[in-house]
Amino acid sequence: MALQPQPGILEIAPYVGGESKAAGAQRVIRLASNENPLGFSAKAGEAFVETAAQLHRYPDGGAHVLRQAIADTEGLEKDRIVCGAGSDELIAFLIQSYAGVGDEVLYSEHSFLMYPIGALTNGATPVKAPEKGLKTDIDALLAAVTDRTRLVFVANPNNPTGSYLNEDELRRLHAGLRDDILLVLDDAYAEYVEAPDYVTGSDLVEEFDNVVMTRTFSKIHGLASLRIGWAYCPEAVADVLNRVRGPFNVNLSAQAAGAAAIRDRAFVVSSKEHNSRWKQWFNQQVGGLGLTVYPSEGNFVLIDFNDADKATAAVAYLKEQGILIRAMGGYGLAHCIRVTIGTEEDMRAVVEAIERFLGTLKD
Repeated sequence: MALQPQPGILEIAPYVGGESKAAGAQRVIRLASNENPLGFSAKAGEAFVETAAQLHRYPDGGAHVLRQAIADTEGLEKDRIVCGAGSDELIAFLIQSYAGVGDEVLYSEHSFLMYPIGALTNGATPVKAPEKGLKTDIDALLAAVTDRTRLVFVANPNNPTGSYLNEDELRRLHAGLRDDILLVLDDAYAEYVEAPDYVTGSDLVEEFDNVVMTRTFSKIHGLASLRIGWAYCPEAVADVLNRVRGPFNVNLSAQAAGAAAIRDRAFVVSSKEHNSRWKQWFNQQVGGLGLTVYPSEGNFVLIDFNDADKATAAVAYLKEQGILIRAMGGYGLAHCIRVTIGTEEDMRAVVEAIERFLGTLKD
């Protein structure tokens, strides 16, 4: 009998990240991966460099300095915080810990691809609930719950749609779930949100035993290459995650840079202000070209071409100009593209390129 992987693994379509290179382009504008166009905090950079003399040392297995910085800044309990190599790793750990063969992992239709990938990796069945108006549909999620459901993932705000659920909606969702179902609120873009009725998942975590909030340093903190994420958990879930994670899963340099980054509130504020200003400008400009731009609470926008071929052609055309954006076929939105909010120069270049592309359709 031939060697076989565990059930579900061969069903996985490997995750493909945003492109980073455009052949022949003198300058590449990278707007495919929702990275921070302002880079990273200078204080985080200094902390990273200072670790160079300690590369022969193992990192702190408990990430105590990093967890204390998160707790202090966010007003949370340190012992409920678990850090990981990006929030991706923590999502994988949660599924590994609470779902397996015969179980179901539920998520919203157009959301992060790591939810179904994590389910299949552990032999569980991913279940996709339809959305309404490109927003998580609570009724649809609850209708999809079965006696085999073990986890429900909600990205809030959601990537790639940019939509969000408010506190009342989150509480209604939680109230409809059994106590043995874990609700995971993936708040990767929380720092960018401007909606006044938005809340992170931390209060629900402290109130209930079956809610976890995940966050990341890859977005507003600009530390995507270091792979740092964290989860805020009920005490019992934190204990489980600390049992399954590797003893040194967050490296020394990442811990130091992350602690400095989250304490640098001035950088966070300037990043949010930049995003707000240029997202609003970009939406107005692209809307003026006759395209649908969906409201977004993240550092990206979803643009609808109402035609999959046109969206595909737009991605290819912009790449020829050295502008990398994200095709949305993998998210079930082949008629759309996603554009990260970049620098002023980046955003002006994208608008001009999209206008030129639309002009080619008329020729």
